[in-house]
Amino acid sequence: MARRNHSTELGCIACDELTELGAGKEGWLVDNPNLLTALDTHSIALANRYVVLVLEWSDGADPSGPRVKIRPTLSPIEAEYISAIEWLVFDDVRVLALGTSRGYLLIYSLQGDLIHKQIVNPGRIIKLRVRGTKRDLTEDASSEEICVVMAGVIARFDGSDIQSMLQHWFERTPSGIWNQKRDLDDSEISSGRIPYQLWNVSKYGSCADAAITGIMPPPLMELQSTQRYYCAITIGDDAVISAFRLSEDKGRSLVGAILSKVVPATFSTIASFSKMIWRSEQKPTRKLEAKPQPFARASSLTCLKDHPRKGEKLTLSPSGTLAAITDSLGRIMLLDTQALVVVRLWKGYRDASCLFMEMLVDKDTATTSSAYYEHVKSDYCLCLAVYAPRKGIIEVWQMRTGPRLLTIPCPRGSKMLQPTYRFGSSSSSMSTSSYVPLEVFLLNGDSGQLSVLNRSLT
Repeated sequence: MARRNHSTELGCIACDELTELGAGKEGWLVDNPNLLTALDTHSIALANRYVVLVLEWSDGADPSGPRVKIRPTLSPIEAEYISAIEWLVFDDVRVLALGTSRGYLLIYSLQGDLIHKQIVNPGRIIKLRVRGTKRDLTEDASSEEICVVMAGVIARFDGSDIQSMLQHWFERTPSGIWNQKRDLDDSEISSGRIPYQLWNVSKYGSCADAAITGIMPPPLMELQSTQRYYCAITIGDDAVISAFRLSEDKGRSLVGAILSKVVPATFSTIASFSKMIWRSEQKPTRKLEAKPQPFARASSLTCLKDHPRKGEKLTLSPSGTLAAITDSLGRIMLLDTQALVVVRLWKGYRDASCLFMEMLVDKDTATTSSAYYEHVKSDYCLCLAVYAPRKGIIEVWQMRTGPRLLTIPCPRGSKMLQPTYRFGSSSSSMSTSSYVPLEVFLLNGDSGQLSVLNRSLT
């Protein structure tokens, strides 16, 4: 009987430029904690501490597109380095977002031009998360965002704000050198500050990873307004799982609203009275430094402490209603982010990594194999792909409480990847073409081969 193949090879990224990132050594892709990867359609970005390499590939061939190297200008005094990387895709515009160890957000074009640079908060950026939810029967509002995760801090950039900045920058780009590498002066780099929200979520210690799961209703006794509230999940050493309600406004509570009116007026009165009594002729001689953005209000909802267990990695489902969390004891917890309840637990998966995917399960093959049939979203079932490197396998489990559907052998030194969320994918464009499910890709570090897990079990 022929062996069933559950993956399809897409191409190879092997090239000489990868040697600068450590390629050629056994386990170079997974053993180096400073090596970062980000996947997009037909493109992959790899970064070490000081350089980013962008490669493109074509089906069944070596990389055919241009190979771009980006060397950000980092502070040698502060020993600054690249600590996070992610694609930002807006329709036909693709750019790279980098996070640094000093808390800077850098956005580069595919030609290696620096588009935008902005400080988020002093400290190392751990991760950049891009996600979005569309308005439907289960969601009252749509939301597209870039979430910046730091140790004990979460920042949220709205997708529309970054899109507006990119449109303004590309409109100023001369058409004659649209696709050419060019040297930009400071005036051509986006100098406008992108608005964002910032929250301190270090109540239960610094976090190893975090995510904003979606919009949540306001608490009781809150003022009625158009402000949104978000739910955030954090994992770390002190608390395996913590949940917070994030407010857009730091003074949204009833007490905060009163204090925001009373305290400024009180201090203003005291200051005016003191000036009448003690008149000071001395003026400050030095310019005050710009203060970092103040934190908005983050209210604790719950936490799980189970020493010595520590949270390690967090993965969100497309809707944000489920989160897969791995810990230091080899367990995988499936968390319902709305009820804040662990609904499933796996044991014996040390150093595992998880990604959500969509597969065709229990479908009539005679109907779906027709050349005229186009799959819709309801045809697919949400699953969880678990890569266990110590076992050398990938397991696919049906959500939420379904069985294990597949066990796929995986070469040592491989890494699971997933393309980033694409902004602005409207429902009208989705209705004109077949539904594109959430897929999981596998990159073999030794051979450079990139493959995708098949959507169907057959």
